[in-house]
Amino acid sequence: MPNRVYISFLRLPLLIRILLIALLVFLSFGISIHFLEPDTFPTIFDGIWWAIITASTVGYGDYVPHSFLGRLTALILILLGVGFVSSYFGTLAAAAVTKQDAFSEGRIPFKGEGHIIIIGWNERSKELISKLTHTKYAQMIVLIDETLEANPVKSRFVHFIQGKGHVDETIIKSDINRAEKVLITADRGNDELQADMNSILTLLTIKGICAQVKCIVEILTAEQVVNAYRAGADEVIQSNKLTSVFMVNSLHSNGNGLLSNIVHELQESRLSSYRVEEQEIGKPFSDVCHILLKKGFLLIGIQRGDETLLNPSHSLPIEENDQLLIFK
Repeated sequence: MPNRVYISFLRLPLLIRILLIALLVFLSFGISIHFLEPDTFPTIFDGIWWAIITASTVGYGDYVPHSFLGRLTALILILLGVGFVSSYFGTLAAAAVTKQDAFSEGRIPFKGEGHIIIIGWNERSKELISKLTHTKYAQMIVLIDETLEANPVKSRFVHFIQGKGHVDETIIKSDINRAEKVLITADRGNDELQADMNSILTLLTIKGICAQVKCIVEILTAEQVVNAYRAGADEVIQSNKLTSVFMVNSLHSNGNGLLSNIVHELQESRLSSYRVEEQEIGKPFSDVCHILLKKGFLLIGIQRGDETLLNPSHSLPIEENDQLLIFK
């Protein structure tokens, strides 16, 4: 039985073990000094109080032993107790520093809900995180990357996890089951096809752990878009295609940057969609457009299934499952 208790004691964290030993020392010396000098220390609590004050080197002087045995007990307490007190606070400080280092280096799992997970650190994710953390209602972000050694963003809204996105252990650390969305960015340091393969592998890992979480994945090659959807992507961003659209528009717009200016406006979350209301079903597009204009919104199109209709015919009737695309 004593051996089992000793083994259980050794399994406790070091900080807890030092604290228990220190408390045992305080109790032992506090009780001892009470019996050695009952006049000076009338109660056991007075003795324990004196033991703690003495061992912590505070030394109020409100209780002082006068006998030889009492002073000898005080000497032993100082030599023994100060060591345990110093060890306790030293271990406590070391544990705090170790915890902070582990947090900064991405070794601490995230616990929360409604957060956004961004996989991959690059200029795109850097810009995105900056915008998301500087909004009025900032949302918690979990950044996953294997190349970083520490959290690159000094924000209380960003939790960094160091590791590979296609490894189960790394994804589980992000509390994926309670996440709102996942954004997988492409690694442009690799060959484009290899980057897409890594993105799709990460997507498969995430969907295998949590199939219901919405995943947005960046794909560089047009051939891999269909594979991304097969792997379970809810939305695919073809960044190379978007870049080419910008370039073509710049060539045909005499360098006035019209498309860039429009996209800049979209960056401020001014474009949104919402499901049609019951009273809008069956009405022509032009009538709904006038209704929304009175509310301060510009109706620019309709999302009908997989089809997006921008500036459709004014007589086009609104259907039940349509999503109205509005500009605030």
